[in-house]
Amino acid sequence: MDKKSILVIEDEEKIARLLELELEYEGYEVTKVLDGLEGFQAYKKNSWDLILLDIMLPGISGIELLRRIRANDKSTPVILLTAKSSVEDKVSGLDLGANDYITKPFQIEELLARVRVALRFKAAEEIEDDGDLLILSDLKINEKTREVFRGEPSIDLTPREFDLLVYLMVNKRQVLNREQIVESVWGYDFIGDTNVVDVYIRYIRKKVDGPDHPVLIHTVRGVGYVIREPK
Repeated sequence: MDKKSILVIEDEEKIARLLELELEYEGYEVTKVLDGLEGFQAYKKNSWDLILLDIMLPGISGIELLRRIRANDKSTPVILLTAKSSVEDKVSGLDLGANDYITKPFQIEELLARVRVALRFKAAEEIEDDGDLLILSDLKINEKTREVFRGEPSIDLTPREFDLLVYLMVNKRQVLNREQIVESVWGYDFIGDTNVVDVYIRYIRKKVDGPDHPVLIHTVRGVGYVIREPK
């Protein structure tokens, strides 16, 4: 998967360098600038997955820079870095379309968590914009791009695993027996045992449900399988 690109616009060199090092360690591609005008030029030169924007900047303020960004760009996530006392700036920033803010001094773990959340929402919005979207709880499948998301990053499935998951999703909340699944996913001319369904269900369960999410794919004893919302 391609690295996510983050533009850091922060005039305090030590903070900017800390952000650069921590974000790069997490696997992001980072560009940092120390001035509002330079930040706007950097923004226009590239397409960014996320912007970390200090409010107090030389050149032009972070609020003015946000205003310029949002004039033509409503989708790039922007997280404001604010001073503790700047309540008005926080409100102005959110009103202008900032996605979030974090107050200095901040814990780097909290900032990284907020970055992950913003990128996750952006990824989900991009899938919805593409259309051909199947959704169940926090599971999203884009049939057009063959991408599967349950959080961030995307889930890698083999072509057969993907087709099986799509079939379950198209028939969500319906209990499907093994013969139905084999005919629809493997084809009528499939020569083999219907136990192949059990094997592939196990594969996609490990990837889609896993240990970190509520279970979506359920076994109905003596019948087959169903995908439904967690209880």
